[in-house]
Amino acid sequence: MLETVLGLYNYWIVIVLMMAGFYTVIARGNLAKKVIGLNIFQTSVFLMYITMGAVEGGTAPIVGAGTTLYSNPLPSVLILTAIVVGVATTALGLALAVRIRESFGTLEEDEVLALEHRMDGEA
Repeated sequence: MLETVLGLYNYWIVIVLMMAGFYTVIARGNLAKKVIGLNIFQTSVFLMYITMGAVEGGTAPIVGAGTTLYSNPLPSVLILTAIVVGVATTALGLALAVRIRESFGTLEEDEVLALEHRMDGEA
């Protein structure tokens, strides 16, 4: 039983990273920290897909490799696309954080909401 649990260490790493990213998004009020938490969560999803797509003893699907056990290339291709989308999402999130900082002078979510509410009340 213990060997089975320890043998799946990569899934435990995925769970720990996923919960750390989720906790960071939920518990932190700083918008930049929330973007970092989303990146940690995304990384855990990437690791999960790569782990699930790996075949023990499998090789890259290259013609003439001489073996019949191949790893599926689809998860790797999907993760490459997800990494590109993740980088773009992170860039957009950080750009928005910079604009919010310029407009409100802070990145703390509760302070931004209070300042926005105050500005709506004056208008």
